[in-house]
Amino acid sequence: MTCAAEVTQPHRPGVAQASLVLAFFLAALSLQACSVQGPAAPASGAEHFSAQRLPGAHGEGLWALQRGPLVPPLRYRVVVVPGSGCAGMGPFADRYFRGLLHAQVTVLHKPGVHPADTTPAADCPARFVQADHLSAWANQARAALQQVTTVQRHSHADVPWLLVGISEGVELLPSLAASTGPGLAGLVMMAGSGLDPRDAGQMQAERLGHTADWAALGRAQAGPGADTQVVQGRSLRYWRDLWQWPVQQPLLQGPWPVLHAWGDADDMVPPAAYEQFAQRAQHRNAPYCALRLAGANHGLQAGEVDGLQQVWAALEGWGRTPQRGLCASVTFR
Repeated sequence: MTCAAEVTQPHRPGVAQASLVLAFFLAALSLQACSVQGPAAPASGAEHFSAQRLPGAHGEGLWALQRGPLVPPLRYRVVVVPGSGCAGMGPFADRYFRGLLHAQVTVLHKPGVHPADTTPAADCPARFVQADHLSAWANQARAALQQVTTVQRHSHADVPWLLVGISEGVELLPSLAASTGPGLAGLVMMAGSGLDPRDAGQMQAERLGHTADWAALGRAQAGPGADTQVVQGRSLRYWRDLWQWPVQQPLLQGPWPVLHAWGDADDMVPPAAYEQFAQRAQHRNAPYCALRLAGANHGLQAGEVDGLQQVWAALEGWGRTPQRGLCASVTFR
């Protein structure tokens, strides 16, 4: 299955059809439709994800999924920030994360998204479109993450943990990592370039031959239109956040080890964007390691090869000897 094929022509009721250049942003959570088979389940003792409501900023909150390790002992913890769209990961989370055998896994959903929601990204309701922008998501996720890490420090103080971003979720990693304090063992970037989203979007527009559309969007977000105005399927508030959102420099300057995984046949993010960040990351003071998956799409799938499970296997390898460091403990091909 090629996830990208399902979202090349997004549309919304009552909204002008978005151009192909915006597939990078308007894609459903591309990884949710792929990579859900995983290895066979353990014979016994397997746990399942359960939904819970976490406190957010300003008295609000967001939904999360959580489960314990599938196989004892507990070796590490993972907090996941999923990608775009208004569908939850509940229907497939057990299979999707099955390769994380010795991990406690927490999946933070976007504000307004319940783990059981299955609405396609092209049909997200107006209330979600109006509420969806990076600064609001980051504020709520920081508050929820503080709750998660505080509880886990009390119960598993000696167990290391990782922060994982999937697709658009990568854009939140620097902000969340900077607010967690000590104890974070590293960041895992999956199907996210690491560049500022404005720059990655420009590269995607050039790749698809839609630079004029991208330039028009830039003028719209800089213009006098109300934040609530919907342009190309997103509110102007969303685009204004995105145009100013820093990702690259915080990642390059941050003290966290970074594992970066992507497919070189990604339809949503130009491979050149991944390579550009990877080259710049070689000069980080903290470790950086890249897992380039030949022929893999945005969902990290390449025919019968499941790149997602390769990433989980890498984390399992790190979990056996975390003291060696996220990159030193893993061998990449």
